[in-house]
Amino acid sequence: MRIDIISIFPEICDFYFQHSLLKKAQEAGLLQLTAHNLRDFSTDKHRAVDDKPFGGGRGMVMKIEPLYKAVNEIRKEAPSFRGRREPPSKKTKVVLFSPRGKRFNQKMATNWSKLDQLIFICGRYEGVDERVAKNLADEIVSIGDFVLMGGELPALIVAETVARLLPGVVGHSEDLIDERITKSKGFLEYPQYTRPEEFVTKEGKKLKTPKVLMSGDHKKINEWRLKHSKIIE
Repeated sequence: MRIDIISIFPEICDFYFQHSLLKKAQEAGLLQLTAHNLRDFSTDKHRAVDDKPFGGGRGMVMKIEPLYKAVNEIRKEAPSFRGRREPPSKKTKVVLFSPRGKRFNQKMATNWSKLDQLIFICGRYEGVDERVAKNLADEIVSIGDFVLMGGELPALIVAETVARLLPGVVGHSEDLIDERITKSKGFLEYPQYTRPEEFVTKEGKKLKTPKVLMSGDHKKINEWRLKHSKIIE
């Protein structure tokens, strides 16, 4: 899979991509992550990507021209991991991050992990020209009912959520998936414990591990995990 992020601060994404499992996934050829500087697609001599909003109002609005050019060029280039040039994939989705968008969830991540390419548009300033949302983006997505200074953090969150679903990116020690979860395309999130078996605070309070987890009875352990879990969809 290829994930492209369009931003005026690509270095934020570059730093994150060079650590942990995302770095290993790229080195193994499982994933290609690229952050593009939107200013590189501006035709303005000052590399401007924003302007004053029509009708007045505070702040600046990101222009459609450089975003249109960026998305179309990124769609076209998409080289294979072997360096060959290939035609734009039909399995590409362009996503604009906005507080007005549809709430991102695990089911969306699962569906997107089957694509060939994701292109994320990161807004800044007071917003993005509405023609981008209506004519350029396939989906407008939000990670919550709050406003950030830009779309870089949402893009990184979504990129990692999708990437961890790709085969080989994350190793799974066990599969605890029953029929309900398989049908919902979700997974179980349950409480976890490790050594020491009992931890004593400085106030003398004893924090113990549930005995069932040390029983060796895998059926009872699975039942306990199902009982205390939440299905993330």
